[in-house]
Amino acid sequence: MQITHHCNQLRESDVGQQVALRGWIDRRRDHGGVIFTDLRDREGKTQVVFNPDFNAKIHEAADKLRNEFVIHVKGEVKHRPEGMVNPKMDTGAVDVYAHELLILSKCLPLPISINDNAEEAPEGEDVRLKFRYLDMRRPRQQRLIKLKSDFLFAWRKALHESGFLEVETPILMKSTPEGARDFLVPSRLNPGKFYALPQSPQTYKQLLMVAGCEKYYQIAKCFRDEDLRADRQPEFLQIDCEMSFVECEDIYAQFEKIFKSVVGEVWGKDIVTPFRRIPYSEAMLKYGSDKPDLRYGLEIHDVSEIAQKCDFKVFREIVEKGGVVRGLAAKGCVDFTRKIIDDLTAYVGKYGSKGLVWMRCKPEGVESQVGKFFKPEQLEQLREHIGGEPGDMLFFIAGKEKMVANAMGQLRVEIARKKELTKNKPDEYLWVTDFPMFEYSETEDRFTACHHPFTSPQDDQMHLIEEGKLDNILAKAYDMVLNGVEIGGGSIRIHRPEVQQKVFKCLGMSEEQWKQKFGYFVEAFQYGPPPHGGLAFGVDRVLATLESRDSIRDFIPFPKTSSGISLLENCPSEVDAEQLQELHIQVSGTAKKA
Repeated sequence: MQITHHCNQLRESDVGQQVALRGWIDRRRDHGGVIFTDLRDREGKTQVVFNPDFNAKIHEAADKLRNEFVIHVKGEVKHRPEGMVNPKMDTGAVDVYAHELLILSKCLPLPISINDNAEEAPEGEDVRLKFRYLDMRRPRQQRLIKLKSDFLFAWRKALHESGFLEVETPILMKSTPEGARDFLVPSRLNPGKFYALPQSPQTYKQLLMVAGCEKYYQIAKCFRDEDLRADRQPEFLQIDCEMSFVECEDIYAQFEKIFKSVVGEVWGKDIVTPFRRIPYSEAMLKYGSDKPDLRYGLEIHDVSEIAQKCDFKVFREIVEKGGVVRGLAAKGCVDFTRKIIDDLTAYVGKYGSKGLVWMRCKPEGVESQVGKFFKPEQLEQLREHIGGEPGDMLFFIAGKEKMVANAMGQLRVEIARKKELTKNKPDEYLWVTDFPMFEYSETEDRFTACHHPFTSPQDDQMHLIEEGKLDNILAKAYDMVLNGVEIGGGSIRIHRPEVQQKVFKCLGMSEEQWKQKFGYFVEAFQYGPPPHGGLAFGVDRVLATLESRDSIRDFIPFPKTSSGISLLENCPSEVDAEQLQELHIQVSGTAKKA
């Protein structure tokens, strides 16, 4: 079964050679007694011809071939007849005339079609995932699998050349539920006790800094028991990195350099560095998002001061109660119909907005359904403040600041989608910096960590922890954003145990609680920890963004559905009573029914 070439390798220069190929029958045609097959492997296709005039015995054997049979053939490379060259195939100028054929395996009628474009496949995603091993034979999926392999190899190479050590960390670890839910693993040898699967190697990579590794990386499997969507899976791959003796500037420079190298090697694209930087507060004000897409304008502007002075009661009362009014100018959208405006109103309603005020900018002035509540000079002020020009639509949302920022941000993205504003635009990388350290959770009635509890406050704001002014503290945290998608995030960590204990207290943890959850961690930091910080990238999210794909499932060989089910092997599934008994677990009747 040895081969001389893969199925995408033969060219006119190989004419006259005796070759050996193997792969799957992609397509079979019988034209006037001559059998043509496209033979496919992971690299591509070659047309193999079974001609009775060339070899009658092999032609007879080839009559049994069907799509997706696996074969090994030997034959002679010949020019295709004049006018029969296929420019759509890399090997389209030649054929292989077979004189030996070995059928390695047969194939039942396929439950799904296998073609070049999965988007055109008639089956739904559930069917494709059930027969994922067939779905992955599609050339598109083969390309994505290889792309992911090349991507990870390039990362390993770049990190190794930058002095990082690849170190593995445990999969079975202590449960410390801060953030998403843990997946729990019962311990048979320790009845009633559980391991957790790591949401990330966060504590371990910091302990590796204490251990003197200085530069660590890992292609790490991470697990989070959270509701799923197109860019989330319960298990995912993360490029996890940590460095000692660094500050934010060192992190930015190091990973801009590595990203430039990797993207250049894998995609052949040149990334402009240094990346633009935007503080979190500016990102939320101008773009309504902590991961803004900068490939288009549509900047958001606060018009609360103008709105407070107008006669439009809704605006004025919201501002008087501490709310805000913000707007944007949708360039060239003056032709938006009422249907489109109603759709946009319903769209922002999903994010808490109770209405969407619109105004049309025309050469003769500003027109609006609420125009009678504004003086002409106030309408002009609004138009000028948000940069509206004739031909633009102006949109405004009023309410509590957090809701308005989010709703305006979503409106901005939806308008860009409708107008195809990202089409043929170059990739836009940026760092979002200076995140808040804490945010108040009304449901939990306490402050929670915006990033995680090990993130360091900024140096000039340490006193605010002592003063209890948690709303005003900024963290040494940062996200790398690409085209409106957060592809990586990290922070400079707390390395002084007394600061870590104060942060735990700010998060509402008693000394007993943090010792129970993180006692081993704080103890290690009493033995000379270096200053350190890091960054982690979601592998599949980076790939999906650079390939302009909506779902990370395209890059995962065997993904779960949005309900967390693997349709291939039908799991999660029930287990035998004996297994549960060994683990000292009893399943309640409610759980069985569910």
